[in-house]
Amino acid sequence: MRPGLTALRTIVGALFVGHGTQKLFGWFEGNGLEATAQFFEGIGLRPGRRHALAAGAAETGGGALLLLGRANPFAAAVLTATMLTAIRRVHLQNGPWATKGGYEYNLVLIAAALALAAPSHRGREGGERDWPWALGALLAGVAGAAGAELAARAGQPPAAPETAARNGTGQAGEGAAASTS
Repeated sequence: MRPGLTALRTIVGALFVGHGTQKLFGWFEGNGLEATAQFFEGIGLRPGRRHALAAGAAETGGGALLLLGRANPFAAAVLTATMLTAIRRVHLQNGPWATKGGYEYNLVLIAAALALAAPSHRGREGGERDWPWALGALLAGVAGAAGAELAARAGQPPAAPETAARNGTGQAGEGAAASTS
């Protein structure tokens, strides 16, 4: 394996493990599962605990797989899904730059994970046939992020039913409401 890819795999994998364990256990000055769940609820990822567990497990597990050089396509896919969800729910509205809370760092992490998506075989990483692995991981990551969005929408409380009837002017009024009872 080339030293550059080993360094990339080690650094990115270790940072993802740290980030995931911040969510799950509060390690490395993290907030822990309950605070992460509350944050996720606040950004519309409901139920928050389920999404916090999924994100923490994806980051911890995907990072560990990268760190060990195992199941790289799967690791890249789950990490990509998690970062795309973070971009969509937290960073997109802030623009690209991290100095403004944007998504540039998330994109760098996605690019790094996809660069490592090829299975680890001695002397094989970085070959010209690695792009299908990266493309597959990207597509699986997009599908995973879409699944998280669908799950969040399914976890939303139902909209409150309209309790006031509309009168002829389109305004809810006492008389209109009384006529519906």
